[in-house]
Amino acid sequence: MSGLQWKSFEENEDRPDKPRRYGVTEMRGPHYTLLTQNVLQDIFESMGQFVDGLKFSGGSHSLMSKDFIKEVTNMAHQHDIYVSTGDWAEHLLRRGPSAFREYVEECKNLGFDTIELNVGSLEVPEETLLRFVHLIKSGGLKAKPQFAVKFNKSDIPIAGDRAFGAYIVPRPRSTEFVEDVDLLIRRAERCLEAGADMIMIDADDVCKYADSLRADIIAKVIGRLGLEKTMFEASNPRTSEWFIKQYGPKVNLYVDHSQVMDLECLRGHNLGKNHASVLGSSYFLF
Repeated sequence: MSGLQWKSFEENEDRPDKPRRYGVTEMRGPHYTLLTQNVLQDIFESMGQFVDGLKFSGGSHSLMSKDFIKEVTNMAHQHDIYVSTGDWAEHLLRRGPSAFREYVEECKNLGFDTIELNVGSLEVPEETLLRFVHLIKSGGLKAKPQFAVKFNKSDIPIAGDRAFGAYIVPRPRSTEFVEDVDLLIRRAERCLEAGADMIMIDADDVCKYADSLRADIIAKVIGRLGLEKTMFEASNPRTSEWFIKQYGPKVNLYVDHSQVMDLECLRGHNLGKNHASVLGSSYFLF
């Protein structure tokens, strides 16, 4: 097997080896898909060099035994993969002001490296949010606030061919809360100023479907916060491909475990699902 040659990043490439500050691939862990220790071990051993982080989605870690979580976090650390919490901190508010500090300490003891704060679910004043960021940082962990970009779906242009001048029935305006993107960015900037390490952008409505992708909103977020400090959830492979082609291999993406290899191929020179960009050409001689 001496001919097996995994991809190694050249000096002139934009994305370095781990640990990376940019070009980060965070992988979705338990919640959407049941991932056992054996499955995670297989993923880490086969694709660990392409995975930077593992996220326990949707507060799934709260339903698992502490022994299981410690085994998973230890396994991840053996492959230089950080471990992040998902949505859960908002459930602590009803238990009093000391609960969050205890939560940070418990996460540290379980082996978590990053705590994610779902700003939309927390629904706390900005100063309280910044205090949570300080508590996480003072506890020795990384802070990753998550902001959801929402807009009215009637603002999406209707795709498809149609005759010039043809009447298009307007879409009804929804009553859903529409996020002020400038306000969102300012709050995210204050979190970064307070010490947050990364801003997670839940832009599902904005970029779930490539046909209706709001490139203007994505550009504004990246332009103000910086490529290295933002991470976007890529709901499907087409979205991942759009981000890589638009912003290059430096963009940070959060994807399902099934998309890790294809995403790494997209980050390669060929910008396509060509596994030769990840596996050395000698691999295909076997």
